[in-house]
Amino acid sequence: MKNKLSTTSRILVAFATGALVCAFFLPVWRIDLFAPQYPEGLMMNIWINGLSGDVEIINGLNHYIGMKHISVDMFPEFKFLPYVVGFYMLLGMLVAVTGSRKFLLVYLGLIVIGGALAMYDFYQWGYDYGHNLDPSAAIQVPGFSYQPPLFGHKRLLNFDAYSFPDVGGWVVIGASALAFSIWFYEWYRNRKKVSA
Repeated sequence: MKNKLSTTSRILVAFATGALVCAFFLPVWRIDLFAPQYPEGLMMNIWINGLSGDVEIINGLNHYIGMKHISVDMFPEFKFLPYVVGFYMLLGMLVAVTGSRKFLLVYLGLIVIGGALAMYDFYQWGYDYGHNLDPSAAIQVPGFSYQPPLFGHKRLLNFDAYSFPDVGGWVVIGASALAFSIWFYEWYRNRKKVSA
């Protein structure tokens, strides 16, 4: 039928959707810090429901410049993110089972919206974390903020900070890219049929 995905596309949608389970078992984002006194680097892994890595060492350093203590409790998102990922998995499987091109388009739209909201939320957290400093901190640099990079590299005093997706994040990005590729393939396939 005209509005149905091919069998291959449905299998690939199911595969991409199933790959999202990795987000439950692998960190999705990471922040790395390097400085002369930490040449091996400090790392903080962000999962969909928690944090890991050198969080306490980072907290100890950040205390001197007045930054807030990083803890799981400061991220209410951790309480509902597993359900959000579960929703995307359910919707993706619905696309695969029904083969509906319209459902696939809705799914892709929600991927774009979800990704944009996640990055905006992360930016807002970084802004608050880097700007709202304790005025009684031991080290103060007037007019300087410590907002970590949203993506990529940023120099913060003597630290080089890097922010990138971690393994789970790359899986999610890859699964999303595959879903978009399926849409373009189906669009091209149906366009060729119409013009034939």
